[in-house]
Order: sequence, then C-alpha cells, then structure tokens
Amino acid sequence: MRCSTLNLARRLASSGAPVVAVLGLAGLVGGVLVGQDGLQTVVGCGLVSDAYASRTAADWKANADHVVVAAPTSERETNREDMGEGALEYTVDRSVALRAEEVLWSAERPRQTLAEEFEMTAPGWSVYRSGTRIKKTAPSASRLETGHTYILALRWSEGQWVVLGQGAAVPFDDQVVGRGEWCGRVLSEEEVAAGERFSRKSNNSLEKTAWGQGKQVVVRELEKADAPKRQ
Repeated sequence: MRCSTLNLARRLASSGAPVVAVLGLAGLVGGVLVGQDGLQTVVGCGLVSDAYASRTAADWKANADHVVVAAPTSERETNREDMGEGALEYTVDRSVALRAEEVLWSAERPRQTLAEEFEMTAPGWSVYRSGTRIKKTAPSASRLETGHTYILALRWSEGQWVVLGQGAAVPFDDQVVGRGEWCGRVLSEEEVAAGERFSRKSNNSLEKTAWGQGKQVVVRELEKADAPKRQ
C-alpha cells in the first residue's frame, strides 16, 4: 500500500497536481516541500534507503574511507533531465565543491586519498514550467548546502565520493552535532532529533550518541568501535 501510494504521488507531481496534495497523499504533510526524489527520504521528507550501512561507528569503520568535517564552498547544476510534457519542466542535480576542514578518521587502506578540496553530487531541484523551483532531497537527509558544515562518512564508489547513507551526513553547524541544514531546512539539534526519532530505544546510531556534542565524541566512538571486516 505504501509503495503504491508513493508511486501515485510521483505521477501526480509530474502531471502538475498541487505539490501540497502530493505530499499529503504520501503522508508527508508538515514535512519539507520537496519534489519526486524527496519522497524517498527520511521521516519528514520520505523513506530511508541506504547504499551502505551507516548507523553505527562500526558501520562507518566497515564501509567508509574517511570521516571528515566538511563545508560546501560552491555549487553548480548538473545532470539536467528535461520532461517532455506536463507541469514539470526539468529536474537537475547539483555538483557541490566542499572543503575538508578536518579529517576525523581514515581507513588504514582507503580506496582513495581525500584532497582538501573535493566534489560530490547532491540533490538539486525540480523546476516547473510556472517557474517554481522545489528542493530535491536524498536519503542522506542533508542536501549539502553552502553556508553550513557537516560531518560526513565518505566512500569512494564508482569514481566519486558518496556518503554511506542516511546516518552518514550529519549537520554540524557551530561545531555541534545535529545542528544545521537537514532535509533542506536549517534546524536546531532538538528539531533534528525529533525528525531522526532519537527517542526510540532501538535507535543506537552514532548520530544519536554524539547528538548535541562536539566532534570529539565522534572520534571517541570510532576509536573504541570494533574494527569489522572492511566491506
């Protein structure tokens, strides 16, 4: 039922149905105003779908090449896809340039060394013929926007840097874990905690452990985590 509802929501979005109606149909009223890809993301903007396990410190050590504090410095549009008909004119991703401010951890044998400046492909926009531009989001939750800082668990995959998944792109404005841009909005650590459902006893994520604290907690958790077999 959930999948069929989301598919119908996507069809309505590209056909020109009001976006609020689309979000309501998908059960996302009160979330961020997002386009088609946003329906596949975290609570508040969709469903989680991680490429690699990303919740715990052990996950990060098993799957990541580097864990860094990074800040986007610029962006440009890329991967434009034009729509032949309907209210949606085109969708586009963003190529985001980031500066690695500090490396918190690196694998003993990373797949790729990390330069001080690097690029990532991030969610962009859905652009309607009316001129309306709607933010797209991704399963990693944070869109990676200029003016903000993040802790990222990075993996070199198919010739580019990617975050492991939803738990590996952590807002880090003002050197506080969980504060900053999340799902396209600027939120406090309390608001991010609510969206990430940290209150659940089953949530044993590294992000929850470090929530509201500094990077030293992330470093500590990585140091004490068992070193699993690299994936």
